[in-house]
Amino acid sequence: MSALICGSFAFDTIMVFKDRFKNHILPNQVHILNVSFQVPEMRREFGGCAGNIAYNLKLLGGNPLPMGTVGKDFGPYAAWMDRCEIPRTQVMEIEHTYTAQAFITTDLDDNQITAFHPGAMNYSHHTQVTSAPAVTLGMVSPDGRDGMLQHAQQFVASGIPFIFDPGQGLPLFNGDELRQFIQGATWMIVNDYEWKLVEERTGLTPAQIVSQVQALIITKGAAGASIYTPTQVYQIPSAKAHAEKDPTGCGDAFRGGLLYGLMNHLDWETTGRLSALMGALKIEHPGTQNHTITQAELTDRFKENFGYKC
Repeated sequence: MSALICGSFAFDTIMVFKDRFKNHILPNQVHILNVSFQVPEMRREFGGCAGNIAYNLKLLGGNPLPMGTVGKDFGPYAAWMDRCEIPRTQVMEIEHTYTAQAFITTDLDDNQITAFHPGAMNYSHHTQVTSAPAVTLGMVSPDGRDGMLQHAQQFVASGIPFIFDPGQGLPLFNGDELRQFIQGATWMIVNDYEWKLVEERTGLTPAQIVSQVQALIITKGAAGASIYTPTQVYQIPSAKAHAEKDPTGCGDAFRGGLLYGLMNHLDWETTGRLSALMGALKIEHPGTQNHTITQAELTDRFKENFGYKC
């Protein structure tokens, strides 16, 4: 059983400015802004929703099949995927482009200035759900607008159940388009901020959405998650992190757990708790694909947090 995860691949270049932006940006001169920040700390991470979710599902012992478009600079990421034994059969290189990239500068107050280059992500509609063999479960996560629309339609036409995960792609769609996604999806997941945008644009309540899907999952960071189903609402507690180093990618880690639970027919209480544990594990490490765990360690931490074995 494999999960086709449609979404982005990206390089995240993260730089730390050892001062505060406010000390160097004059509020009354922003109309002629021209500043340069020296950043002695820099790291480059592998990211993107499809890459991150696939990494977490693989970590749990699942079979991810990420699908996305990348650029001519993808070599180091490709080598990393090979080391992690994550297949690249559905990763398409667009020769004249660069892989999507985020350039993030953070100051001592945790303020961020980010420049994002979508690059090859804008060609995601060149990939086809029908090109992937033996897929039993799908996911539409943030990607190029046309690709997200197309992949959702292809999952529906192929009769493949899928999770709709709009994430950072929400601003790309109006209310009618979001309602169309929901009508075709089997499950939907958003964080609490994203849920407010969905609610505002569609006018739908959780009850109205779960009349169309099997479950609506709303994650709430340290407050856990709520899983709405047609018959019950499950309140999922958060898992305790041993340290809090970097929240980036915690949502994708949660989604890896969600896919694993669905693929292995776990109940919603266990699926939600496993997903929360993956988010806690991720926050303990900088970057989005630097955390690891053995099956024995996972079992122990699950019991430690929730009182039973998964």
